Amino acid sequence: MITTNRDKIQRRVRRKRRVRKNVAGTEQRYRLSVYRSLNHFYAQIIDDVKMNTVVAASSADKDALVDVKSAKGKLEKSKVVGTLLAKRAVAKNVKDVVFDRNGYLYHGRIKAFADAAREGGLSF
Repeated sequence: MITTNRDKIQRRVRRKRRVRKNVAGTEQRYRLSVYRSLNHFYAQIIDDVKMNTVVAASSADKDALVDVKSAKGKLEKSKVVGTLLAKRAVAKNVKDVVFDRNGYLYHGRIKAFADAAREGGLSF
């Protein structure tokens, strides 16, 4: 059986829907959502009650550009984004979040990002 890119996307969307049934942000704990593209890694902390983004960071961010350029590979870029997001979140007094992996498996870049965000001061 040949697995196409469309099949992979459909499986991710199915996992995303299943996870989002149980993961939602509250006023006490915002939702930390991640997205990974082929070249970049994006993360944002979302207030689901007010429906706005509290903190965001990405590997295409101007603040992270120097660290991202010196990073060796996508895993390192994810770690840089995790530390940057945690630093910004702690500055805005956000410490407790709910992790929304957006249908991605908790593995590789997602796990590296989560570990770096935890080391930076976020708890989830």
